[in-house]
Order: sequence, then C-alpha cells, then structure tokens
Amino acid sequence: MAETVLVTGGSGFIGGWCIVELLRRGYVVRTTVRSLAKEAAVRTAIGAEVDPGDRLSFHAAELTSDAGWDEAAAGCDYVLHVASPLGTQQPKVQDDLIVPARDGALRALRAAAKAGVKRVVMTSSVSASSPDDRTPDSVSDESQWTSRAEGIGRAYDQSKMLAERAAWDFAAANSGTELVTILPSLVLGPVLTPDNLGSVQVVSRLMSGKVPGVPRIGFTLVDVRDVADAHIRAMTSPEAAGERFIVAHEFRWMGEIAGTLKARLGARAAKVPTRKLPDFVLRLIALFDPELRLVVPGLGRRHSFTSAKAQRVLGWTPRPVEESIADCGASLVEKGAV
Repeated sequence: MAETVLVTGGSGFIGGWCIVELLRRGYVVRTTVRSLAKEAAVRTAIGAEVDPGDRLSFHAAELTSDAGWDEAAAGCDYVLHVASPLGTQQPKVQDDLIVPARDGALRALRAAAKAGVKRVVMTSSVSASSPDDRTPDSVSDESQWTSRAEGIGRAYDQSKMLAERAAWDFAAANSGTELVTILPSLVLGPVLTPDNLGSVQVVSRLMSGKVPGVPRIGFTLVDVRDVADAHIRAMTSPEAAGERFIVAHEFRWMGEIAGTLKARLGARAAKVPTRKLPDFVLRLIALFDPELRLVVPGLGRRHSFTSAKAQRVLGWTPRPVEESIADCGASLVEKGAV
C-alpha cells in the first residue's frame, strides 16, 4: 500500500514540485492550501506534469490558524512542511513575516506529532545559515546559523532562522516524530503557474525588461526540481534524521544569468538587458522599489553555500545551473508570466 505524504503550501513554487515528484514516485499526496478555491488551479498545474489520478487531495489550512491542521495530517506517514511567507518585500514590522513562519511551523509539527507521523521534512533556507561575519568569496555550511540581529532586509532571514530554531526546539521536546530541515539557496527552474513567483523574480525581472541594466549582484542557485528531490531523499534516508541539509549548487552573477538567458532562449529573451548597471543607479532605483531594496546589501559580494553534506549523505546530485536558468525563463514565457 502506498505511503501518504502531506505537503503544506501546495500552491507554492517548491510545494508544487514536491507534489509532482511524490506523485511520480507512487506516493499518495495530501496538500494544504489557504483556501480550497485554489484547488482547481493547483490540480491543473500539477496535471500538466503528472496524472495524479485519485492520489491527490486538498485541505484548507493557514499558517496563522489552528483550523484544519490535525485533519490534514491524520493518517499520514510523512509531512513535508514547505509553506512559509514569501520574503520578496521587507515588511514594515518584522513580525509580519516571523510570526506566520514560526507559528506555522509549530502548527505543522504539532499536527504531525499528534498523527504519529514518522518524519517531518521542513523547508528552511540558506537565509537561516548566513552569518554576519561572512566575507567576499566565503562559503557557508549547515554548522552556521544566522544571528538574531535586525536590520534592513533581515526580516526574511529572521523568519527562516527563528522558524527553524523553533522547529528544532519542538523536535527536541517531542521525540516521537523525526525532523529534517532542507535549506535551499536561490531557487530557479520551471514554474508550474505564473503566480507566487518568489525567488523566480530574479529571472522574471530580466525577462520582462523591468531593470534597465544588470546589477552587480549574484546568487548561489539551485533547481526547484532538485530541491523537491532533496526533500524526498531526506524524507526516506535513515541517515538524514535530525540533520540540516543545504541544497545549493553554483554561484552566478546577474550578468551571467542574463547571458545564459540570451544564449539559450534567443528571441524569447529579447528584453533581457546586457549593459551593466552601476551600483549608484541600483541604489537610486531601490529607493522607490522595495523588492530591489532587499538586494542592495549584496552589491559586489560573492557569498556561496556548500551542499557537500547533502551530496554525501543523501546521494543528491544537482543539475547544471544553466539548465535551471534556461528552463525558468522558457516556462515564464510559456505560462504568460512575462
């Protein structure tokens, strides 16, 4: 009999691909969405990749409410807790991101423990493993934690760090259900829908020509399909219990991302800028663009993350980042997102 997995946040980028990969591997999948009004759209998006048959069901549950969580987890073998607030804008109050992330994680864990779930795999972020003392060309691993320091652009980092800390505290006090955390870097790859783009805005802004040039910022990239694969490997690997895993691949500057889009997509990437954007111009634009404001601290800084542990323990192998970039851009065109 097929095992049942609850994926929280099924309408999201990572959550959707976790559902696809689980269905491909024969699991029965339940997923939470904030409103069942989203069910039809999510079913359609998932159905474009894999036929779910009768193995996919939906439950309404929100990070900020207790309602629905126990029912969603009841009878499940595993939980992938992927749902979390998007951090594409700096909120006026940090708790607007922190409270839903932390309390939502605890709601998912409490429901999983009550249901006797074997293991919870929780999506954290390399934002929870980004020490303040990082230097140019430095590399972070899972042994490091983001500090509790506040500051511009730190609300998302704080939300991820505090939610993960709370989850580990819960796991330490409740030994019945195992916990694993997955810390992806900037996630690209093909989108299932044109909504909830999150990290994909890095590519969508380039594809739509919303930035007048290419700023001197860069990111360690990873493919969403590989992130989903890592979640499932962490779910079933005996050695993974009680561990954190960074899933990240290679660092690319925005200029390199733009170049890949141009080279791989041709006319579809006609609006992608190629000229370099001086730092002072980005700082000026960021005064009027809250989303760009978040990347200003990273100007000219190359900081990357190592996934050596995930590759060693989980047998995880990421695909080339150029494939992820190109597939991301192509899917944005196909889905009408740019």
